[in-house]
Amino acid sequence: MLPAASVEDVSAFTFRRAIALIVVLAACGGSAVPLALGEELPPTSPEQIQTLIAQTDTPVVVNVWASWCIPCRSEAPLLVAAYESLGDQIRFVGVDVSDSQRPALEFLAEFGIEYENYFDPNRSVPASLGRQGVPLTFFFKTNGELSYAHPGVIDERTLALRIDELLEG
Repeated sequence: MLPAASVEDVSAFTFRRAIALIVVLAACGGSAVPLALGEELPPTSPEQIQTLIAQTDTPVVVNVWASWCIPCRSEAPLLVAAYESLGDQIRFVGVDVSDSQRPALEFLAEFGIEYENYFDPNRSVPASLGRQGVPLTFFFKTNGELSYAHPGVIDERTLALRIDELLEG
């Protein structure tokens, strides 16, 4: 027969189990991004994006994405690499649609996206450009004219070709 456990022994055991469970849950379920209170992507509208494009003296690449979009995850590293090598010649802009702030910020942190991004929960920006869905990538000439709109995931070859066309034109 086993000796009876005291109330203190049971309480200590229960406390240790609770602490262990909290540590495991924190490690598994914690956010990848430490967010400051109130940190959010700035909201945007079609008019604001059109003004941004019109007032930029370089070509502009606008990528429409969402954190829940699987194809967006595959093209994100390509856009980051393009920005890192050509960000001084082309303005890169991201527009997060149909999303929530926290997953959007976690997506940006996961892929190391440092170019400017805006929040469009109602998809008004791509709708104003005559497109739906994600991902979408728009290429604008220096004068603000739309050069090309790419629906769906963009591959490295297409991205390079369209950027070259912007830089030559």
